[in-house]
Amino acid sequence: RQDAAQTLDKLVAKELPPLKLDKAKFRTVIIPKPEIAWNANGLDKATFEATTNPGLPPGPLNKIASGGELARFMLALKVVLAGTQNRAALIFDEVDSGISGATASAVGERLAELSNDVQVLVVTHSPQVAARGNHHWHVSKTSHADVTNTTVNLLDATQSREEIARMLAGEVITDQARAAADSLMDATS
Repeated sequence: RQDAAQTLDKLVAKELPPLKLDKAKFRTVIIPKPEIAWNANGLDKATFEATTNPGLPPGPLNKIASGGELARFMLALKVVLAGTQNRAALIFDEVDSGISGATASAVGERLAELSNDVQVLVVTHSPQVAARGNHHWHVSKTSHADVTNTTVNLLDATQSREEIARMLAGEVITDQARAAADSLMDATS
């Protein structure tokens, strides 16, 4: 496990700079369990630690990383682990949580690269991430009395543009938002 942890740490470290975590450090810590806790899962426990600011000591990933940083660490881990397993698809639900702008664009770019090797499904509210998708679906829910229905519709190119523009502008879609959506989508082609 120590060897696997070191390999994992090196691979995750390579994924961090493209996700705008170039100053972050990641490490896997292997902690021996007391003999009474030994089981089919091993004699030790693995935990993840990180530091996101130079000069600060590492600590538990879930305590050190902000929401956006945690989402990107998880993306890095999933990318690395996807390379070790035969997967038909990877699903990311709001992997872009807590990020925007250039960082969201970097996450979208990494997800697009990953989709060259495996099917990737991303649930997002980020126009920078959505613009990188090859296909777009709109998911909506309606409730009547005690019944909630979820509808998923495949969007054509025009509908995709409108949805990305809505993500940018909110309820009222302006020509400027459409132009910005076109710019995002054209930049990813």
